[in-house]
Amino acid sequence: MEILLDLHGQILVQEDGSWIKIEARRAEETEQRPHGIKYSLTLHARDGKRLMGYDNAHGLKQTGKRHEAQKVPFDHRHPFEKREPVIYAFSCPEELLRHFFAEVDEVLRELKKR
Repeated sequence: MEILLDLHGQILVQEDGSWIKIEARRAEETEQRPHGIKYSLTLHARDGKRLMGYDNAHGLKQTGKRHEAQKVPFDHRHPFEKREPVIYAFSCPEELLRHFFAEVDEVLRELKKR
């Protein structure tokens, strides 16, 4: 977890003026945050609008009776240009960072084409 905690507070400005914000703090280990860390990794446009991100700040809304009794981990992602977040299967900080930065690269490539 130290690799993620060491990045807390980092703002990484990209070539096109967009920027990445990384937040990571220790948290109580719970069923929703079994890894004991609260994180938010986000990509923002120059004007500050969030373009995409990964976080575990809150649970996802579950619909239907089959989800009522389930304890769903808070880990999820907010995909680029999608309204609804989707569950993210957190395995370790290194994998989280790898997935996040790969998606950042994809989004920046897409924006460059426009």
